[in-house]
Amino acid sequence: MSKTAKETGGTGPSHRSVEVGVAAVIALLALIGIYGGLKVGIGWADDGPRAGFFPFYVSLIVLISCIINVTPLLIVRGHGKLFAEWGQLRQVVSVLLPTIVYVGLVPYIGIYVASALLVAFFMRWFGDYRWIVAAAVSVVVPILTFLMFEIWFLVPLPKGPLEHLLGY
Repeated sequence: MSKTAKETGGTGPSHRSVEVGVAAVIALLALIGIYGGLKVGIGWADDGPRAGFFPFYVSLIVLISCIINVTPLLIVRGHGKLFAEWGQLRQVVSVLLPTIVYVGLVPYIGIYVASALLVAFFMRWFGDYRWIVAAAVSVVVPILTFLMFEIWFLVPLPKGPLEHLLGY
């Protein structure tokens, strides 16, 4: 059973505030989809639906769903149950930010080098492994991944300057 912030002694956002915030962001994206659909046309052309037909109606359904989901939250009074304490959210962000950096690096340095850096970072930062262990694992894992995807499955993944230098 979930407890309120007052019951746990911790502070953080309530379920209500998080749900309203997520619904607002999704509704904004739906409004952008509706606008884009209207801009390119939502009607029928001689050869079928215009380019904005499906995006418009899917976005409209998403917007209606957001309104249906958020309405009870806005009617009921009270702060609501605790979603997570700020310390817990900091832990999530401490994993999320390096992952965002990883995704941002992949197009420039390739997935294998970026993965090696991510594995080494997580092993050192969160796992408290010695440098030699972190370095060994962060080199072996991308090499095995390369062999499996590129050689065995013949699935090319994003490569960077190092792979191009090695002839791949």
